[in-house]
Amino acid sequence: MNVSGSFRDPAGRVFSHEGVVLREVLWGYRDEYDELMSSGLYAKLVSQGLLVEHQELDDFAGGSDETYKVLKPEQIPFISYPYEWSFSQLQQAALTTLRIEQTALEFGMSLKDASAFNVQFLKGRAVFIDTLSFQKYREGEPWAAYKQFCQHFLAPLALMNYKGIWTGSLSLTHLDGIPLEMASSLLPARSRLKPSVQIHIHLHSTMLKKFAGKPESANNKKRHFGKKARLGLLDNLLSTVSGFKWKSGNSIWRGYYEEDSYSQEAFEDKVRSVKGFLERARAETVWDLGANTGVFSRLASEMGSTTIAFDSDPSVVDACFLAVQEDGDTTLLPLVMGLASPSPALGWANQERMGLAQRGPADLVLALALIHHLAIANNVPMKMISEYFRSLGNWAIVEFVPKTDPKVILLLESRDDVFEDYTQERFELEFGSMFQIETKLPVRDSERVLYLLKGR
Repeated sequence: MNVSGSFRDPAGRVFSHEGVVLREVLWGYRDEYDELMSSGLYAKLVSQGLLVEHQELDDFAGGSDETYKVLKPEQIPFISYPYEWSFSQLQQAALTTLRIEQTALEFGMSLKDASAFNVQFLKGRAVFIDTLSFQKYREGEPWAAYKQFCQHFLAPLALMNYKGIWTGSLSLTHLDGIPLEMASSLLPARSRLKPSVQIHIHLHSTMLKKFAGKPESANNKKRHFGKKARLGLLDNLLSTVSGFKWKSGNSIWRGYYEEDSYSQEAFEDKVRSVKGFLERARAETVWDLGANTGVFSRLASEMGSTTIAFDSDPSVVDACFLAVQEDGDTTLLPLVMGLASPSPALGWANQERMGLAQRGPADLVLALALIHHLAIANNVPMKMISEYFRSLGNWAIVEFVPKTDPKVILLLESRDDVFEDYTQERFELEFGSMFQIETKLPVRDSERVLYLLKGR
């Protein structure tokens, strides 16, 4: 079965066979593929952790007359997308792409595209996954992927740097990258004082408008762009990307656990209970649906579970990712996503990029201090919450927060309490229809209750 997002690649396709993702190399890409493998470029990129490793399946019987090779790449446990990445994740993906291009030039090759969708996160680090993106270097030609790199990486990073980390969500509606004209118009005037931003975004946008509708040759007429100039461009882009930062704002979720959500006794008791539930379920994959900075996600990752930590606040996701990098955690991937509006299926025919449910179900979902936000802040009926949770996970650890809890009282201060069905009894009724209640434990020094649920 073809992976829907690979249909645009004329050099090959990605497909699933008996639950394993494989890559087909077509005969038309034979010369470039052989050069990648024989030149030593593939081996060097893999040894540096920049390119996903693969095996050639010489005995694969499912190819066609157009098949040159079938590759079995190292499997990516969870496919994520650029619009789900925090600032630091996108920055790391950009630096990975630039370092690959630098290394490719050493071996007489170059990247023909620089889409952010060619990068995934594997074992805690950004890794390039498109083995068919390499072509032989052509002396004198400009970098074919320059515009794409600027749209997919430089523009969104510049916007997050100058305007705020929340602008990363623009990538959700611009799958081909942020148009440079848009980025130029949104960036503040002071961004023009930084020469690299002025050149790569503002002047680049102006040139694209000037030559819009004209043959590509008109833009590059009588222009020789040698390898030395290419390397200078890459050095400048590396410096620019590395220099971007985002300013920490006043997120209401940072410091959530340190404030008045729990007493120290309640927090420690909750940690013990969740850890015990995780040990009992023994899940290989865990999705923490409202992870904040990932305190409880780490309980799962420390047990060896492949853990995805979702949160709608990009600042806490970035904090979690930086902590993952510092700790060397290879099983935890934090992503920007709110459960009230999870990533939809996008792209051609809504099939190129998978929605959240299409990437599941997980063995277990964590929903700690989340139910009241869905039921009260977002007016989602308890029945619908329970049904959706069941579609996402085979097990669930859910925390019920009653109306007497300070956080729920705070939520209800700004709205009428029309939530008569928001009770523990109704919670157990609706969730009990989708899950078997294995265990429920009160959280000490609070009125909250933790549930371990097994899907029916």
